[in-house]
Amino acid sequence: MELNPVISILGRRLRLAVIGGGSGSFIGAMHRQAARLDDRYEIVTGIFSSNPEKSKKDALALGMNPDRHYSSVQELLDAESARKDGVDVVAIMTPNDTHYEYSMAALEHGFDVICDKPMTNTLEEAEALHKKVQETGLIFCLTHNYTGYPMVRQAKAMVEDGQLGTIRLIQVEYVQGGKANESKPDPSESWRFDPVRGGPSLVMGDIGSHAHNLVRFISGLEVAEVAAEIGNIVPGRAVHDYGGALLRFDNGARGSYWVTQAAAGVENCLRIRVSGTKGTVEWMQEFPQALTFKPLGAPSQNRTPNGPGTLPLSAHSSRIVAGHPEGFHEGFANVYSDAAEAIAARRSGKTPDPLSLYFPNSFDGLMGLKFVFSAIASSNADGKWTKC
Repeated sequence: MELNPVISILGRRLRLAVIGGGSGSFIGAMHRQAARLDDRYEIVTGIFSSNPEKSKKDALALGMNPDRHYSSVQELLDAESARKDGVDVVAIMTPNDTHYEYSMAALEHGFDVICDKPMTNTLEEAEALHKKVQETGLIFCLTHNYTGYPMVRQAKAMVEDGQLGTIRLIQVEYVQGGKANESKPDPSESWRFDPVRGGPSLVMGDIGSHAHNLVRFISGLEVAEVAAEIGNIVPGRAVHDYGGALLRFDNGARGSYWVTQAAAGVENCLRIRVSGTKGTVEWMQEFPQALTFKPLGAPSQNRTPNGPGTLPLSAHSSRIVAGHPEGFHEGFANVYSDAAEAIAARRSGKTPDPLSLYFPNSFDGLMGLKFVFSAIASSNADGKWTKC
């Protein structure tokens, strides 16, 4: 039986408080399940709704101890920071407009933070939050969960190992159809369709940030300039449901990028192709077990989790032997588990395992916001090349 590295370091699991993600929330359930999958965390308290009565009801349903029921985020942070057995980490999965407020408050109380994407709704908030993380030395993890997939990490490791050579071309797309219904273009019951709560661009904040982060994670490159068109394709819709762009990277590579949530019938097609001077890798989220490697002048090859050719970063992210499927839950859990190891190491003054430091952080969040706002500025300027 493998030792739990967090328990090995601290002698216990990390105590986690959850903010948001109550009953009826898809992403809330994902966060809680990801936290528990590898037994690194114990969820001890939370605020599950802005409605105190609903929050208390959800807390009881989730088995929270009644003496840790709180009526507000501020009350939770104040009370838990005063307890000898107070929480170590705060996980935030609320509407986008509160990510900054709750993250800053948690950091000011001395808690490490795990936050859903996008990190903030404005670039100014992203810069301030990243600065706060640097000043405090606390861990900030941003849950771009697709970076946790074993084959995504295999692709990154192959790039770092030089197997693709110098990166020349990158193509990425994230295509969904969940917002293709034209009968109700802007449902009022969804906070995501409110620009104040959801942010300046629905599609860019919701899935465009994932596509951008995946490009950066695998390639190790930064987008230097973008020429974009962002808008809506559903008639009468006030928010963005489509974004397309050409990319120029900091090493001179070129790329293409398109995202939409209005492609009728499509489920969750996140796909990326990275081409270098020695070969190409291709990965598609709907078939996450397969990473295709096409070396220059040689037959195409297939990489699978823990299969032949697996590199250490990918092996670190797989729980089971070759030929067994892992997917969305496990990728999400890898981000949580790596953050847990880094948090435990920080709290104990130990050096963390380098393979646990690949989770997205506040700098990644800041770069994501820079890209979103540069893309919007480019689109507003009729596709003019704009620096990121």
